[in-house]
Amino acid sequence: MDKVASKTEQIPFKLHPRVFAALGADLITNDVVAVIELVKNSYDAFATRVDVRFGVDQKRGAYLEIEDNGCGMGRSTIEDVWCMVATPFRSQNPVSKMGKRIRRAAGEKGLGRLSAARLGSRLEMRTMAANDLCWRVSVNWSELSSMESIDSCFVDVTSIGEDIPFKKSGTLIRIFDLKSDWDEDKICDLRENLSRLISPFAQINDFRIFLAPPGSTDEFEQVEISAPEFLSKPKYAIRGHVAKKGSVHAKYEFSPIRVGTGKARTTNLTLTWEQIVKANDELTKYKENDSRCGSFEFEIRAWDIASGDTEEIAESFNENKSDVRKTIKAHKGISVYRDGILVLPKSENARDWLGLDLRRISKVGTRLSTSQIVGYVSVSAESNPRIKDKSDREGLMANDSTVAFQGILKAIVYLLENERDKDRIKPADEEKLVDLFEDLTAEDLLAEMVAIVDEGAPAADALPILNEFNKKITDVKNAIKKRFIYYSRLATIGTIAQMLVHEIRNRTTIFGSFVRYISKHVDADPSLTSKVEQAANAINSVEQLADTFAPLASRSFRRRRRDSILEDSVNRCLAFVTKDIEDMKIRVYIPTTKTRVAVDPGELDAIILNLINNAVYWLKQAKKNKKLEFRLSRYDHGGRVKLSVHDSGPGVPEEDAKRVFLPGVTRKPGGIGMGLTVASELVAEYGGEMFLSQPGKLGGASFTFDIPVKR
Repeated sequence: MDKVASKTEQIPFKLHPRVFAALGADLITNDVVAVIELVKNSYDAFATRVDVRFGVDQKRGAYLEIEDNGCGMGRSTIEDVWCMVATPFRSQNPVSKMGKRIRRAAGEKGLGRLSAARLGSRLEMRTMAANDLCWRVSVNWSELSSMESIDSCFVDVTSIGEDIPFKKSGTLIRIFDLKSDWDEDKICDLRENLSRLISPFAQINDFRIFLAPPGSTDEFEQVEISAPEFLSKPKYAIRGHVAKKGSVHAKYEFSPIRVGTGKARTTNLTLTWEQIVKANDELTKYKENDSRCGSFEFEIRAWDIASGDTEEIAESFNENKSDVRKTIKAHKGISVYRDGILVLPKSENARDWLGLDLRRISKVGTRLSTSQIVGYVSVSAESNPRIKDKSDREGLMANDSTVAFQGILKAIVYLLENERDKDRIKPADEEKLVDLFEDLTAEDLLAEMVAIVDEGAPAADALPILNEFNKKITDVKNAIKKRFIYYSRLATIGTIAQMLVHEIRNRTTIFGSFVRYISKHVDADPSLTSKVEQAANAINSVEQLADTFAPLASRSFRRRRRDSILEDSVNRCLAFVTKDIEDMKIRVYIPTTKTRVAVDPGELDAIILNLINNAVYWLKQAKKNKKLEFRLSRYDHGGRVKLSVHDSGPGVPEEDAKRVFLPGVTRKPGGIGMGLTVASELVAEYGGEMFLSQPGKLGGASFTFDIPVKR
């Protein structure tokens, strides 16, 4: 039988009434978020006061009530806006005016009323617009979900002339048949999250929130939602703004909480978009001066939260010690506000939306956890139109703007961490590791004990000396312990090197076979032959690199088994940054000599590459005349050689000059502060020293180290 093409028909989409329950449960992740969404609706309605209450009706049982004095709704608004799920009303009317007041809507997806469906099965709403009737709206979400068709779903709307709760206008929502219990912990969670709803940046002083927990019997038990005083006076803070093209302009502030625990200081900091991109692999596809996320303001506050630190805060601000950590935890993380109203995070699960805790575990250095910071970021719908929250209110929509936004915020956190580390460093940390070991001696103690005995002094005179010696040893022990936390993690480098060398050789063997096959079978095309030669040279270069670092991957590695040509190492390391040098038009000066040194090539490359990477990174800030110069000089009767690396960059800030070789000290966003530490201590292993000269020969940084010449 022949098949006959049928006429095209149009089949309509259908929605089952279950959509009300399903969307309420899936798009609103928990009950606290649902209440916040309803309070945001009150803000959008120009309310100046919102009351969240829990009560019990003798006939209908426990209920949750949200009342505001906003503009309310008339009959047509109820039908055309409130009863239309996913209404475009707010997205089409993002800015509202009432008299001289202007507010940008906190929500625009038209899904807020589904929060009520999540919280309870029945809703009763009273709402009244100015100079209009008061309307009662009743919805039974369970009955709606059981209907066969969306066409059978209705809400009951009745005008009422008595028992009107509003003087002029407003909305009161009462939700019955609550789907979960609101115990003390959940109420505490609600209180803490409501206190985060309004941004500290926003000039919003006409929106107040009150909460009456279950069991409240009168209005005096209602509590106005506000944050404790100590949250506005952090020990460490970074504040500032991000320009349209992605550059960061910030001020760091250190404010000791207790007198005598440090000296208050402030410092201005800047980061270019180019620096941020360079430090973040996720941003490498972005072009210079193209952050794609728009301008925004930020403030990130931080605290130390060890036992002694929380006690210090409690005593200074008359708080209970146990409440200090709880309060920081309640506000923890970085919160994003759009036009003054919280975007995210709305719940505990989304607090670490930047991934700071994972980064803290996986990176060497002094890093802040989400539990130690309270951050506020102010964006606007006008300047940041593509930074939007997901429908579930728990994250930002994935796009280029969001990636850039997150990358910039991570760089700001790095700045805060680096500055905070300076204000936390103890005197013993200021010494190099080799100097610390020199203090592990009892020679001075023994000399003083001998003197006491010779003088015939009583034994009690020795106690202060012994106590002082014990304190000195304890300080050194703690400093070494802290230092080895870094080095214990670095111990994995050998394992990583072993894995990389193995994988490199496996891959280059395959690539090499392919290149050899191609070279035998290609036609005599000069351009193709040239490409094959380039590929062969690249493979050879990678194999040489594996050979260079192979000994470091061996457990039997011993120093001084291999030697190196110093100038070859410089050229080899420069090859890794050829593109940067060419792009920035850096003029490089290299000695043409050949100096054989008694240093393993893998370790020598590690030393020199650190210095080159630092120089090239900071040369990005130089406006013109970018230079990188290497100078050699022999001394000690020719037995040792000094290599100086000069650049024309901005140089090392004065406050960092004495600390630049300490672990964790860095001004690079995303840097771990171990490069110069490792390099300087590798030099020390060969009896040398690395030092910084200020000012540098070319006006920037000048680093010099010495190593033994091969006899």
